[in-house]
Amino acid sequence: MKTILAFLPLLVLLITRCGLNSSFTPSVTEEDWGWQDGKAVKLFTLTNRNSIVLKVTNYGATITWISVPDRNGVFEPVVLGFDSLNEYVAVRGGYGSVIGRYANRIGGAQFILNGEKYTLTANSRGNTIHGGNKGFNKQVFDIDTSYVKGDSVKVAFSYLSPDMEEGFPGNLLLKVTYTLTVENEVVIDYEATTDKPTVVNFTNHAYFNLGGCRGSILDHYLMVVSDSICEVDIIGLPTGRLLPVAGTAWDFNYARLVGSRIDAVKPGYDNTYMLRREGDGIILAAEVYDTVSGRVMEAFTTEPGMQLYTSNSDRKTIGHDGNEYGRYYGICLEMQHFPDSPNHPNFPNVVLDPNETYRQTTIYKFSTK
Repeated sequence: MKTILAFLPLLVLLITRCGLNSSFTPSVTEEDWGWQDGKAVKLFTLTNRNSIVLKVTNYGATITWISVPDRNGVFEPVVLGFDSLNEYVAVRGGYGSVIGRYANRIGGAQFILNGEKYTLTANSRGNTIHGGNKGFNKQVFDIDTSYVKGDSVKVAFSYLSPDMEEGFPGNLLLKVTYTLTVENEVVIDYEATTDKPTVVNFTNHAYFNLGGCRGSILDHYLMVVSDSICEVDIIGLPTGRLLPVAGTAWDFNYARLVGSRIDAVKPGYDNTYMLRREGDGIILAAEVYDTVSGRVMEAFTTEPGMQLYTSNSDRKTIGHDGNEYGRYYGICLEMQHFPDSPNHPNFPNVVLDPNETYRQTTIYKFSTK
């Protein structure tokens, strides 16, 4: 009996450091967060059995907060975000939001589909980026449901994008479901249908910072499962070619510091990686590790590509707890199809027809080492 009692304090310490609480019940709560475009905006707080917290709002189907423990059990936020709806309405950059109808760029703000030319909103140097002037990140989604199922917590949003919104054809219905699992995964499931042929490319634009969002991500280690990137021109449009990364500053097949070669790609990384895969299904795309906190994030996806973005803008803003976000304060791992795919037949198909259902799954899994 004395031996067992001697080990009890150590057992309690280990449980605390792992952020576990065996008596904690997974939960989801909802609170009013304001009004936008005549619609009610809500903030949902999802908590799992390990005290991991995920906050999402139906404004832009946005992740506003994820908090996970470091190796010592100290919880801190690991995504850049803001404390009020007004800040999300005002800010540029789609912090944590769902991007659509087409994430990334479409060259010349136009494409041809089934012989018909479609002209889109030109909002970036004569091109379309992230869906136009008012993409999905600035729309108020409908709230479908929120609930606890076993050890998982879920909330689902949907948005009906009307025919020709920002120039895109078809009435498109997108459903986005966030799930927080007991394995400390944030799972994002996308499902979309349309009544006319259209093009789609969805992603989430979360800016991750495993150091508690207090400093840059240049000292984070990054590994990307990819052998090539999309070659782009001076304004970021794909040429249609894929370039091998071996021996270049874009090669992260082995974990390297994000900042170790960033001077060679000034102002920073903003590239689409073709992920290495065999067949369909979900694969590991990337892993990020912060040596100071010990936090690790693995990113999985069903998509063919991942946009790596290192928050290269000099524009500064104030986020959670008064933290100032600036250049290199966040790293984005945006799971998606390739940019400008409608104008490059050799790229993976992005056409969605009325008799089809688009599906995508992205997972961000957190741990420590």
